[in-house]
Amino acid sequence: MLYKVIGLMSGSSLDGLDIAYVQLQEVAGKWTYEIQHADCYPYSPEWIKKLENATALSALEYQLLHAAYGNFIGEAVNRFIEEKSLHYQVQLISSHGHTTFHMPHKKMTAQLGDGAAIAVSTNINVISDLRSIDIALGGQGAPIIPIGEKLLLDEYNFFLNVGGIANISIHVPATGQNTAKSIDGDFIAFDICPANRVLNMLAHEAGKQFDENGAMASTGSINMQLLEKLNQFAFYKLAYPKSLANDFGVKEVYPLIQDAQCGTSDALRTYVEHICVQVGHSIKNLLTDFKFPHAGLRLLATGGGAHNIFLIERLKKILQSLQIELIIPEARLIDYKEALVIALIGVLRWREENNVLASVTGAKRSSIGGAVWMGMS
Repeated sequence: MLYKVIGLMSGSSLDGLDIAYVQLQEVAGKWTYEIQHADCYPYSPEWIKKLENATALSALEYQLLHAAYGNFIGEAVNRFIEEKSLHYQVQLISSHGHTTFHMPHKKMTAQLGDGAAIAVSTNINVISDLRSIDIALGGQGAPIIPIGEKLLLDEYNFFLNVGGIANISIHVPATGQNTAKSIDGDFIAFDICPANRVLNMLAHEAGKQFDENGAMASTGSINMQLLEKLNQFAFYKLAYPKSLANDFGVKEVYPLIQDAQCGTSDALRTYVEHICVQVGHSIKNLLTDFKFPHAGLRLLATGGGAHNIFLIERLKKILQSLQIELIIPEARLIDYKEALVIALIGVLRWREENNVLASVTGAKRSSIGGAVWMGMS
C-alpha cells in the first residue's frame, strides 16, 4: 500500500516549522520511504515570542493560541502545496504540533496546533495529538520517533537526534539474554540533555541565530567549574525511560551558564562538551546494560546539531573510543527525519496500528496515538 503524506514537526529549538511530503509504502510488513519534497518555514520574531511565552498564558489565551497556531500551520501547508505543485496529491497530514507543557509524572502533555483548524484550512484529513494516549497509559509520551527508526532505518544500532533536546534510541540486540528487561530485540529511547535550544540562546548573545559549524565554540575554552555543575543535574542520574520538557534548558540550564559569566565562546565550548559528555555517558550505560556485539556498531546522527562540525568532531572521538562508527546521512534526512517519522506515525494511526512503543516510553502497553480530523467528507 502506498501513502502520500505530509509530516509536520516543530522542535524545541524554535527554528521553524518542518514540512516533509513523503511517500511511504508497505509490502508484506516491510516499509520503505522517499522524502519527495521538504522545507522549513522559519518562525517570525512574533511567532517565536508567542511560542516561547505560551506556558505563561491564561487558559483562555492558551486556547486562543492553540487555535491560531493551528490556522498558521494550515496556511503553511497550503503554501507548501502551492510551491511544490502538490495539489490533490496529499492523502493525509500528520502534525506533531509544538510542545508546551510536558509533565508525564502528572499524566499530562500538551502540543499547540489545533488539528481541526489544520483540517479545515487545508481540506485534508489530519492526525494530531500524538502523545496523549501514551501519557494516559503511564508512559513518558516521548520519544515517539523510535517507531520510525524501527520500521524505516533498521540497519543502524543507535540513533542520536541532536535537536533542541538531544535524545537517543537503540535497537536492543535480539540475543535471548535480555529478557529481564522484557525488551529483547526491541527499541528503547530517552532524552539525554538540552542541546540546540541552549546553544542557540548562547549564540544569540553574540547577535547570531546559531553558532554555524560550531565556529565560536571551537575558539573557546572549557570552564571546568561550569561543566561540573552542568553535569550534576538530577535528571542525568535518573534511569530510563525519561523525557525532558522544553523549558528545562531555558529555566534550569541557561541561567546556570549565565551565572558563570565566562563569555560566549567559552560558554558555547563548555556546553558542547557537556552534550558530548552526556551522550558518551548514556551510550556507555547502554553498552553495559545490553549485550551488543563488540564490532560493527553504527550510530546515525540527525537533527540540526549534525551540521555542527565542531560538535560532531568531538562526538566522533568519544564514539571511536567505544568502537562505534558515527554516520552522518544526506542533508534531507538530517533535517527532516522527524517530519518523516511523524508522517509514518500518522499513517499507522490511520491504519489503526501501534505507533508508540511501550518499550521506549515505559507505558503499560504500546498504543495507537493520535486524534483524527476529517478535512474531506
